[in-house]
Parts: sequence; C-alpha cells; structure tokens
Amino acid sequence: MTTLLTVKNLSFARTSRDNWWQKKKVFQLGPINFDINAGETLAVIGDNGSGKTTLANLLVGVQPPTSGQILLNGQRLRQRNLKQRSLNIRMIFQHSQESLNPAVTVGTILDEPLKLNTDLDTKSRQDKIYSTLRQVGLLREHAYFYRHMLSDGQRQRVALARALILNPQIIVADEPFAALDPSVRSQMVNLFMQLQKDLGLSYVFISHNLGIVRHISDRVIVLQNGNIIESGKTDVVFNWPKSDYMKKLIASHQSFVESKLLED
Repeated sequence: MTTLLTVKNLSFARTSRDNWWQKKKVFQLGPINFDINAGETLAVIGDNGSGKTTLANLLVGVQPPTSGQILLNGQRLRQRNLKQRSLNIRMIFQHSQESLNPAVTVGTILDEPLKLNTDLDTKSRQDKIYSTLRQVGLLREHAYFYRHMLSDGQRQRVALARALILNPQIIVADEPFAALDPSVRSQMVNLFMQLQKDLGLSYVFISHNLGIVRHISDRVIVLQNGNIIESGKTDVVFNWPKSDYMKKLIASHQSFVESKLLED
C-alpha cells in the first residue's frame, strides 16, 4: 500500500494553570510516530487528557508542534504553508452545533473554503456545493438552510460536506459521532465507510467508542498521558492487548455492552 502520511517524532509541550496561585501544569505529547496508508483508517483512542485532540490539532495545523515532522506524500508540511495543508487534510469536530456559524446559510459555510482555497467562479462553486451536499446525503435545497433548521444528523453531514468540499486526501475526525443518537450514528458510520470506498479517503478517527473503532478502523494507536503505549492492526490490538491500560478499556467496553443488552 502507498504511504500517504508520515508522522516522525512529533512532540508538543503545553504549560498551563487553572489559577495564578496554583503550580503550573505541563502536558507533554510525544514523541509520536506513525504512518497512514492511502484509503486506510487509523483510530486514536485513550482517556480524556491523553492527547487525542492535541494530536488532531497538530495534524491539521491548528497548533504548531514543538518538534518533529509531518510528511504528506513524502513532502514535509510546514506551519507557514497552511493553505497546502488545508487542501489535503481536513477536520470534522465533535460538536457541529458549535462549529457551524448560525448566522449564515449552509451554502455560505461551504462556499467559504472554496473562495479561500480555489480559483473557481461563482457558478462552479455553486455546482460544487450542490454536488457535495448530494455526496453526504443532503438535498441541494439544504444550501439555503440555517443551522437551527437542521437536525443533529444533518448538521454533522454539513460538517462532513465542509471537510469534503476541497477534495482532501485525509480527514481527521474528532469524535464525530459522539453527540448523535444510535440510529443516526449508524447512518453516519455507513456514510463514512462508503465515502472512503468511493473516494479513496484516509481517516484519522478519534473516538471513545471501541465498538465503532473496531468496526471501521484498520489500525489503532492507544494514547495515555501523551504517549503511544500500544499500536497495531485493530484485530490484533483488540484480541491480544499488551498493555494493562488497553485491557481495562476493552473490559470496560464489554461491561457496557453487556449492561445495554440486559436493559434491552
């Protein structure tokens, strides 16, 4: 398989404190190393505070790394060239309610990345917006809707459309299904997998839901306190976990599934 993205010794350090009289807290991510192949899904799992979202922000350029390299198709992605990165690596956030501007229509939301990153004229941009809405299971009429007029599932489809509209190679999805009810969540999972098949997309999929991770990912990395403590093919990591941390995550997930079955 063709290696699409390579992360080499990526590190990030952050110092913070809740109040001025408290001792400063230092969070250290990495060094992180992994590859993603074309058409592959890499899942990133771990508890809150493990560094999952920080890693996502580094990949899309929201934050610069302290050290290390990110290479796309063998070429280093530099912080000063964010346009190149935004064309090839796009992000979907967990809370579409917060990530979509309530003051403008869906069409305007989708038009903005096209205006900023392409030379398409107005008609071509409009055609692209309509075709992308159809890709994610929406109607062209949804281009004239505002955020409050959409259901949670439709909002997340708009967020997906915004990520897709520049024809990226990689989508970083940070807990994209967490706020959805089970039936809508299943529809979105199937849509993600179908788009991957049709478009050859690669995903970096961040999630707490081990059931979905096991269903859609090819490989997994497990983060704890900013470090990768386990990684490998999904089936191998789930069937033969090496770390106590991963064993506890699997046991907790199995207990949750069994409790839900008893409720039903």
